[in-house]
Amino acid sequence: MGEFIALTAEDGHGFDAYRAAPQGPAKAGLLVIQEIFGVNGHIQSVCDAFAADGYLAIAPAIFDRKQRKVDLGYTAETVAEGRALKDDVGWVDPVPDMQAGLAALRTELGAAAKIGVVGYCWGGTLAWLAACRLETDCVIGYYGGQIGQFIDEQPRSPTMLHFGSEDAGIPLDSVEAIRAAHEDVEIHIYDGAGHGFACDQRADYHPTATALARERSMAHFAKHLG
Repeated sequence: MGEFIALTAEDGHGFDAYRAAPQGPAKAGLLVIQEIFGVNGHIQSVCDAFAADGYLAIAPAIFDRKQRKVDLGYTAETVAEGRALKDDVGWVDPVPDMQAGLAALRTELGAAAKIGVVGYCWGGTLAWLAACRLETDCVIGYYGGQIGQFIDEQPRSPTMLHFGSEDAGIPLDSVEAIRAAHEDVEIHIYDGAGHGFACDQRADYHPTATALARERSMAHFAKHLG
């Protein structure tokens, strides 16, 4: 089990972040980027799982910019609430919050530590922005539906993206556009999987796709982080 800590972005904004640490020395650090549902129980469990695998994981509460302690479930009503918060926060303010999370990981692990980023849903697109705009050692994005808005930006570190073939919000032609524009980005499409397939609290949870995506993700982290 992890705990919430306080972080401060370079613009002075103070916000919460969930921190989960391994029992022994950390292999590396991971910045975990939330869905539109906040740093909820699912994202906390994701951090806990990465900690169990030996990584120090921090998930910044990016919605704190507009509303603190957002912890939403997975219903039609909470989807609408989360989308409204996501639109309110926008694409600019999350970047310094992610930077603060990376800085916290480096402060705790040392300046030479390897740091990766992984994001889900809205966080999948934010992970892409982290890859393109921040100093990271590798990045993974799960079903980031707005990456196309930033397709002209170039990742600075090895990047892997996961998408479901049945994701109604992310047409496969948009995924193929990313592949065509960024041949060095490793893209995986999971047959029969929808949006949010890696979340066991969502209707589109797909255990087979989740297991394969996690296997590939952990191999990506092992290769680039240790």
